[in-house]
Amino acid sequence: MVGRKKELQNLEQIYSQSGNQILVLYGRGENQGRELVHEFCKGKKAFYYYAPEVSAKAQKTRMGREIARHFQVRLQEESYDNYFKRIRSGDPSKLVLVIDEFQHIVKRDGQFFDSVLNLHGKKLYPGPVLILLCSTDIPWVEQEMPKVLGTAEKKLSGKRKIQDLGFFAAAVQPFPDYTFRQKVEVYGIIGGKPEYLSIWDAGRDARYNICTHILSRDGYLYDKAEKIIRSQLRELSVYHTILEALASGKHKLNELYQETGFSRAKISVYLKNLMEFDVAEKVCSIETGGWENAKKGLYQIKDTFINFWFKFVYPHLSDLHCMDPEEFYDSYIAGELEDYLTPYFTKVCMEYLELLDSVHKLPLEIHKMGTWVGKRGSIDIIAQNSVRENLICLCNWKEPEMTFEMCQKLFASMEQARVSANFYYLFTAKSFDEKLMRMVSQDARILLVDMNRIV
Repeated sequence: MVGRKKELQNLEQIYSQSGNQILVLYGRGENQGRELVHEFCKGKKAFYYYAPEVSAKAQKTRMGREIARHFQVRLQEESYDNYFKRIRSGDPSKLVLVIDEFQHIVKRDGQFFDSVLNLHGKKLYPGPVLILLCSTDIPWVEQEMPKVLGTAEKKLSGKRKIQDLGFFAAAVQPFPDYTFRQKVEVYGIIGGKPEYLSIWDAGRDARYNICTHILSRDGYLYDKAEKIIRSQLRELSVYHTILEALASGKHKLNELYQETGFSRAKISVYLKNLMEFDVAEKVCSIETGGWENAKKGLYQIKDTFINFWFKFVYPHLSDLHCMDPEEFYDSYIAGELEDYLTPYFTKVCMEYLELLDSVHKLPLEIHKMGTWVGKRGSIDIIAQNSVRENLICLCNWKEPEMTFEMCQKLFASMEQARVSANFYYLFTAKSFDEKLMRMVSQDARILLVDMNRIV
């Protein structure tokens, strides 16, 4: 499995606990939660049931048939209580019971979760059991499940979301022979979804992989972004229009209104749906003394690959169908890729700071961290401790050198934000100019970080 060592260790820790547990495990299918569970179950006594979207009666019949076959038992009664009485590990070891896409059962049969609670409370199968309830329906788990379960939700041992992999797990470990810049390219194009990372050819460059897997009609990721939207949401014309506007740089509600022609109320509703599905997000600047100078209410596409598709491909679908992939890449992607990757480099720098903080290698302990987007200028990263001391960061991805003049712009933005710095980290993906290095040599508060030497 790509980059899921931490999640596997977490499941093993829960499995090793005494007694019975119920864990809800959910996340986008591309994050391979299902594959994670199958890997975890290897070498254990386990029963896996996938719940399709069928009627309550058909669901019960299907599960009964599979339990009877798996455990070689005869079932006299179609009920979940009866089913869970007949499961067994066959020895003192803990049984793992996996119900995948369990929301398809809960939505149509309230008795199911009562039986799960009876199983958890040792009223049915007497042996130890870990019950994994899995789902790829993020909005349902986060918004609807608490309403459906009510006070019974307190019986859960936990609720874990399978997130995208971070940069170091997604691009550093799987691509050891890539340069740092190549690793950032992978991260900024397909993000941290293991399903996508598994098809990327580590022996070829980004141009080849984009042309082969994204722009070719038989490519694995061709049209994938639109299929994801289509799988969960309706009124595609509205969602596609909003996503294209976001990818083009329209981040404020009023800008989206002017670009799309939809009412502000309608845009807000559709943005909410996109955020619930982890496709979009609302970006808030970290609070500073210059709050009145900050841009507020900014939206952006959260899903990396969907952002890439709607930025570079979706606006030019006619040419996608007419051009060779290489011609399309050279015409619409090559010239803008560096600018596009800039915010992803900033994300990488943030993750690096989090790693340093976790091993106490920073001059302050991070309490909160974010960016500041101002009406005039911005600050790439502000990391703040509990007493509001600040580590201010400047990130240079595309300029040949980080210069003293770039730092002066940072200082001007800090005045707008009314924030001071106790320490500075200056990150670059290229180099530093001599004037800046001379200045830094005289100021112990400033650290130059060449990310090419880090990974």
